[in-house]
Amino acid sequence: MKHKRRLNMLRVNIVGIGPGNPELLTNQARRAIEESNILIGDKRMLAAFDTGKRLFDTIKTSEIAEICQKADAEKDVVAVLVSGDVGFFSLAKTITGKLTDCECRRYCGISSLVYFAQQLAMSWDDAKIVSMHGRNQNLIAAVAQNSKVFSLTGGEHSPNQLCQKLCEHGMADVEVYVGENLSYPEEKITCGTAAEISKLQFPSLSVMMILNKQANSFEHTVHGLNDDLFMRSKVPMTKQEVRAVSLSKLMPKVTDKIYDIGAGTGSCSIELALQAKMGHVWAFERNPLALDLLEQNKALFAVTNLDIIAGEASEQIIDMPAPDCVFIGGSGGNLCKMLDIIYTKNSECRVVINAITVETLIEVVEYYKTHSEYELEIVNVFAARGKKLGAYNLMMAQNPVYVMTALKKGE
Repeated sequence: MKHKRRLNMLRVNIVGIGPGNPELLTNQARRAIEESNILIGDKRMLAAFDTGKRLFDTIKTSEIAEICQKADAEKDVVAVLVSGDVGFFSLAKTITGKLTDCECRRYCGISSLVYFAQQLAMSWDDAKIVSMHGRNQNLIAAVAQNSKVFSLTGGEHSPNQLCQKLCEHGMADVEVYVGENLSYPEEKITCGTAAEISKLQFPSLSVMMILNKQANSFEHTVHGLNDDLFMRSKVPMTKQEVRAVSLSKLMPKVTDKIYDIGAGTGSCSIELALQAKMGHVWAFERNPLALDLLEQNKALFAVTNLDIIAGEASEQIIDMPAPDCVFIGGSGGNLCKMLDIIYTKNSECRVVINAITVETLIEVVEYYKTHSEYELEIVNVFAARGKKLGAYNLMMAQNPVYVMTALKKGE
């Protein structure tokens, strides 16, 4: 493809160099590097192209932007070398946004996923893709729910540490392939169970392909999971019908920070964590028996974005991050105090409160009378479940629950 150069704008070629071996460069990428007199990238990338060009050993966005600002738009062409492919968890996205005064062109490369799958003689179109390199995505849930998962690793998320977590969540027997130094002479691929890999050491920047024959392809698409999916005891639980209405009123977003106060068995906490996959949920509970059930249900659903906080919620929430939405299933007699703390943290926080007593209903109504900036909606949910009695079906009434939703006016 031929490009016309824009006048008075520095040309910046953002080049995906693949896994690293120059032999794997596309012809377009090679030509883009050849026509550039300034090369920017990390030391290992630059080593293969040290042919009299001006080299800058950096992958810091601010430093790349500064180098481009100092370049001569009439004489210079810059190539920024990025590993893998420019569209696959790449630095290219960040760089392009910082070089608004430059004419940026992207050149694709072979991603680590494509190369690794080739080396494993394995297709990758059915793989769930996760990056643990500089991100906190939920690898545990991905492996639990998908038969094939590809993951980038990095920093504290090394292959052995990630496999330790898989073992902790009952997936010690999944098959794991780890690739290190891909495409270089010292390339190494290790295969074993998660338990075996957890005992080995690998470079932080590696890749993993994880195969789970026992994966449960569960997709959370609606509010209100069946009650029987959860570990239960005598601990209070927000039942399916009420939970479905309550969470719909709460409107959790995928990136939300969420409190579940009075979490009980954790049925709401679990559903919120499944919906806020890129966010975080804090479950507050003071009952020791409930805390044990919460831990069991957290492990059962493999929701690593859920933290369980023991103790009085009115005290524990003080030092917590500001929430985007809060579900209150039990307040321990400190409802108004907790609402004041929540709104101090985020005045636009969405709040849903469940209550079975008229006294709590009155307390909520009186609170929001003095906080007129919020609109309070009250829904009384009645549900009855069928019970087989001989040849007949009888409807057994559940406790009616007040579902109260408070939103800031104009939201």
